[in-house]
Amino acid sequence: MEIKQTDITARGIKFFVMENGAEVARAHLYLMANGLHTKPFGLMEDVFVDESLRGQGIGTELVQKLIEAAKDAGCYKLIATSRHSRPKVHELYEKLGFKNHGVEFRIDF
Repeated sequence: MEIKQTDITARGIKFFVMENGAEVARAHLYLMANGLHTKPFGLMEDVFVDESLRGQGIGTELVQKLIEAAKDAGCYKLIATSRHSRPKVHELYEKLGFKNHGVEFRIDF
């Protein structure tokens, strides 16, 4: 048996907030397709709000904007990952409609 490969195209959108010339918040949406669905899926990655600005609703607004963009792109699902050590982030995601659906496995290189 031979394992073959082919390139697929994915697209990324960066959402960010600038303050005094510095990026203080960001999130990335990656739009990808697989052979199982006719619609793309979204992956939310690298959500960050500067520590001094947390608790002001910036992260909520950023993620809401990203969710709307995933819907507008026709995604059938949006995936978000988060470390176990971030319970406040998990609360935010659940408040915004995400469900704890599984476990992330990862290899760092």
